[in-house]
Amino acid sequence: MTQSSLTPVPDPPAEPSPVVVDLYRMAVEMADRVSARRGTANAFFLSVQTAFLGAMGITASEGSRVPWWVALVLALAGVLVSMTWWLQLRSYRALNKAKFEIINSVEPLLPVQVFSREWDVLTRGVGPWWTRYAELGATERKVPWVFAVLHAGLFIGTLCS
Repeated sequence: MTQSSLTPVPDPPAEPSPVVVDLYRMAVEMADRVSARRGTANAFFLSVQTAFLGAMGITASEGSRVPWWVALVLALAGVLVSMTWWLQLRSYRALNKAKFEIINSVEPLLPVQVFSREWDVLTRGVGPWWTRYAELGATERKVPWVFAVLHAGLFIGTLCS
């Protein structure tokens, strides 16, 4: 990071209140914890979905004919897990958005606005598209729907075989 990226705000307070600094630290730590919990939840749901699809695929490939209602129950359960995952991601996004609104509202009271400047640098949009910042959440929220489509596809494949 260059020196210009850490440009202090004009006329910052002489010294921020220790209470404000502590609250800021706590808000940043809590935002980090929410992100870590989201990552753990993603790993859990990815493992469950992979195991689920693997079991369905192995059952279907063994040559044994699975009754349509069993395939339907498994597909609906998989889609339900996908929807739960997506809803949880949406909740984590809303929670972090609220936390960063608070962090950004406290930053003007500090000598350097680290998160605001970082966001400005990331979203500048300079250079070819593949070098620009791509928000992880946009991709992350599509993954549960990919799994839902895979569950539906496996169900249709079971019916057609």
